[in-house]
Amino acid sequence: MSIFDHVQDRFARTQQEEMTLEEYLSLCKRDPKVYASAAERMLEAIGEPEVIDTAKDPRLSRIFSNKVIRRYPAFAEFHGMEDAIEQIVAYFRHAAQGLEERKQILYLLGPVGGGKSSLAERLKLLMERIPFYAIKDSPVHESPLGLFSPEEDGELLEQEYGISRRYLKSVMSPWAAKRLKENGGDISQFRVVRLYPSRLNQIAISKTEPGDENNQDISSLVGKVDIRKLELFSQDDPDAYSFSGGLCRANQGLMEFVEMFKAPIKVLHPLLTATQEGNYNPTEGMGAIPFDGVILAHSNESEWQAFRNNRNNEAFLDRVYIVKVPYCLRVSEEVSIYQKLLEESSLNQAPCAPDTLRMLAQFTTLSRLKVPENSSVYSKMRVYDGENLKDTDPRAKSIQEYRDSAGVDEGMQGLSTRFAFKILSKVFNFDSTEVAANPVHLLYVLEQALEREQLPAEVFERYIGYIKEFLAPRYVEFIGKEIQTAYLESYSEYGQNIFDRYVMYADFWIQDQEYRDPETGELLNRQSLNEELEKIEKPAGISNPKDFRHEVVNFVLRARAQNNGMNPSWQSYEKLRGVIEHKMFANTEELLPVISFNAKASKSDQKKHEDFVARMVERGYTEKQVRLLSEWYLRVRKSQ
Repeated sequence: MSIFDHVQDRFARTQQEEMTLEEYLSLCKRDPKVYASAAERMLEAIGEPEVIDTAKDPRLSRIFSNKVIRRYPAFAEFHGMEDAIEQIVAYFRHAAQGLEERKQILYLLGPVGGGKSSLAERLKLLMERIPFYAIKDSPVHESPLGLFSPEEDGELLEQEYGISRRYLKSVMSPWAAKRLKENGGDISQFRVVRLYPSRLNQIAISKTEPGDENNQDISSLVGKVDIRKLELFSQDDPDAYSFSGGLCRANQGLMEFVEMFKAPIKVLHPLLTATQEGNYNPTEGMGAIPFDGVILAHSNESEWQAFRNNRNNEAFLDRVYIVKVPYCLRVSEEVSIYQKLLEESSLNQAPCAPDTLRMLAQFTTLSRLKVPENSSVYSKMRVYDGENLKDTDPRAKSIQEYRDSAGVDEGMQGLSTRFAFKILSKVFNFDSTEVAANPVHLLYVLEQALEREQLPAEVFERYIGYIKEFLAPRYVEFIGKEIQTAYLESYSEYGQNIFDRYVMYADFWIQDQEYRDPETGELLNRQSLNEELEKIEKPAGISNPKDFRHEVVNFVLRARAQNNGMNPSWQSYEKLRGVIEHKMFANTEELLPVISFNAKASKSDQKKHEDFVARMVERGYTEKQVRLLSEWYLRVRKSQ
């Protein structure tokens, strides 16, 4: 199918389908979805969740405390927002069941650049997927069921068509009442159309924004008289009224109110009656206008706090369903957000050196975390990301302890994803000859940007401290390991030898036996074995070597049973792999002649250097980045 046919097909699929009122009621009898509420249609559009038992995944089990969580494919790219999305879906689920939520405003509360607007856009997109039925030509797209009285017609409709009385809650619009009077009370004269909600045409979806505080009135929500029609109709005639307000256009759908609490309180009053009673008054002396939809609002915390602290607003506060949308607090999910943003830009194809996105994600996440007592904020960040720090940081607490001490407002302050992406844009374009990103340029751009932000002195010092105390030193380790890994040709064999020897020594140490080296004949007693093991453990900061040795040996014994008595690969056990890498990369002096970009003394050195660069390129660096990062690494090591 060509693109032209595809667009034509989509247009044809969403066109109105017309029918009589009798045909509509017969359809209701066969399919209850025909008269589904806006919340029910939203639930259908969201679809069934993917149920995940986090107990089966070590990382997820630490993050979610072994709970069973639900992830919705409709919100797949909203990374790290599981709680907020679950609350939003719960709101629609309860509203669809006819509970109190159907009378409440769904309110997204969160910091700037946290994803509130993106969530709102996604909900409007989902609302467009499922059609609804309305009276033909109705300016407020009202349900045909509004033509019936719940008290007088409810029992008949329920018996004959199976329509529950709870769906007969809306009043007839003034426009429909006038048409009914013109038709002498004959409701069969009304026609019914099937419509698809549309953001473009403002059918069952609308967007309202606060205007000038001095002249904004309720007409932005409820509509107003069209003065051009006053020549033909009286002022209180429905045909003289312009049903152009946000509530009018969003009936049977979703109305988004952007920055709601920036609007004057008098403008918000129609929202109360629209949600509580299912109708609202127009600006003229007509009857009430029906509203059976969802009101979605969002604003920043400062506006919410000011509104909440005003006691005059108590009636409104009770009608708001708050969903907090904090910043992402998990580094891995924050990286996924950057990757998604890059995919939507031309930078998608630009080279990005390993650890660049992760370093930026770590910095923005650190800025959002509340600094814990008696523990490192860097450890807290790693625990939040699902890492197990039992062996490397004895002062690290559990994720629940960190959350309890931080309180419910963690993630509502700090640097936004928007700020981070602007930093990323500058990093990619830092070098005038190559569009590419690397952590060294990132560190420089970050410091420059923080100085320009004019942050409070205490916050600025804290952020700079994160760069100098956590990011830069750990990147020295990371790039050192990358360089050394690319340098070591017999890397894998060397690592396996250390692994095998460590396991052998640990096994004899646990059994309290002496070990005789088969090559040298040297006899190692338990003390000597302990000293040899510590040479490998201490550089890696193993805090509880006794438990660590038992853990490693148990792992290897289990692995041997499945591997014909052979030791597993030295990289198969992540904890010990890190320890071995520390041991392997302790010396850097022999690297200098090979990784340096100075003129080489011999063809052999030149060949080794070219092989080193080739292996670095294979690991995801450009040749220019290899030179920059190698020289930066050598310079930093020399100054230490």
